[in-house]
Formats: sequence, structure tokens, C-alpha cells
Amino acid sequence: MTAMTHLPALFLDRDGVINERTPGDYVRTPEMFVPSEGMEEAMRLLSGYFGRIVVVTNQAGIGKGLMTEEDLRAVHQKMFDLVQEAGGRVDRVYHCPHTKDAGCRCRKPATGMAWQALVDFPDIDFANTWLVGDSASDIRLGQALGMHTALITGKTEEAEELASMKIDFQFDSLLHFARFIVEC
Repeated sequence: MTAMTHLPALFLDRDGVINERTPGDYVRTPEMFVPSEGMEEAMRLLSGYFGRIVVVTNQAGIGKGLMTEEDLRAVHQKMFDLVQEAGGRVDRVYHCPHTKDAGCRCRKPATGMAWQALVDFPDIDFANTWLVGDSASDIRLGQALGMHTALITGKTEEAEELASMKIDFQFDSLLHFARFIVEC
């Protein structure tokens, strides 16, 4: 019997990485989902490199009653469609619908969504996985599980906290990360 080969996996945050942030609001409808610049090319490149691509996203707008699970499914369908049209893929999206004070195990930086991904995709090896996000909670999730971390810069409200963290790499966009990873 041969040992299972683990292709690298990629965990992506959504807001601020795959799509533009909506400061002070949530992406509640497909019309509000605006892909980040170069997202389509990035996802095409990344899909050729990574064995698994999953999205892990905190969606407290559901817990606050500002949107429903159905609203979120419609937003994600638009994301899936755009990625697929560009020749890329997302294997699964995991989301936490809870607010910060709910104390759940899935809200980043807690690791629940990553562990669920491992249950669904046992070929994921956290030591051979990248976590790409734009917030301290994203980076903390990746670090807690021994993943390589990449910060998409631009989120100024956490600049001081992020500056004090040990982050493996920083990029201006998901596209810059994608070009780096496929050229290495």
C-alpha cells in the first residue's frame, strides 16, 4: 500500500480577498458581491496549483438578522459562477453565521470551519496548506493549525495588530499571491 499524497490546499477568506469589502455593511445580495480586482485570473491560476480550495468566512450579518442563509447562498452562487466562468473552482464554502459574542467554535479565529473542511476532505494536510486572508482573525486561524499564512493588505482598522504578528507573506491582492505561488 502506498502512502496518500497530499496536494497543497488553500483556505481563502471571502470579504476583502475574493470580493471587495463593503465597509460598515455586509454583502447581503448578489448585486453587492463585487469581485476583487484580478479575482477571476487569480482563481484560475490557483485552481491549477491547489488540490483543494475552500472558503472560510465569518458572516455575522446572519446572526444580526440583516440577511438570511438563503441570501448568503445566492451571494455564494454568484461567486461560484464567476470563478467557474474564469476556469477556476472553489470546492466548498464554510461560513460562521454567529456574532462575535456568541462564543461559537466556528467563528474565526476559532478553528471549527477548518476542522469541518478536514472531515469533508480528509486529503487536506494543514502543514501543506495556505491560509489567505485580510484580517488578524484569518491569520490567527492559519497559525493555530500550522498553515502557511498570507495577508492581503489594505484593511487599515487592524494595521497595528497585524504589524505585531508574524505573517509568512503579504500581498496587495489575491492575484499577486496567485502569481507568486504558481511561479515558485
